[in-house]
Amino acid sequence: MLKIFSAGNLQDAYLLQSLLIEAGIENKILNEFAQGGTGEIPFTHAYPEIWLINESDIDKAKKIIVAFEQRPNDVGTCVCKKCGEPNPDTFEICWRCGTTLPTPDHG
Repeated sequence: MLKIFSAGNLQDAYLLQSLLIEAGIENKILNEFAQGGTGEIPFTHAYPEIWLINESDIDKAKKIIVAFEQRPNDVGTCVCKKCGEPNPDTFEICWRCGTTLPTPDHG
């Protein structure tokens, strides 16, 4: 296994993990539950880490990571028509009820 990325938070680790899986890249998140230990251990040791299962996937994974890091951070919100929950407008599915959200292009 090879460490490929340290995420600032667990949500980013999950998002990147999903992108890698969609590309057929097996990976594992380590330190998934370590943030509770912050204070007892240095905070940088509690960051969620993404590790590649197959080191041969490194070039493909690095391209995905670069695109992930260059994504816009400033996103709007979209309200789910079924449950009324606000979601980032970059989401395709409501995090609360799983309903497909309208895209900015299709309202």
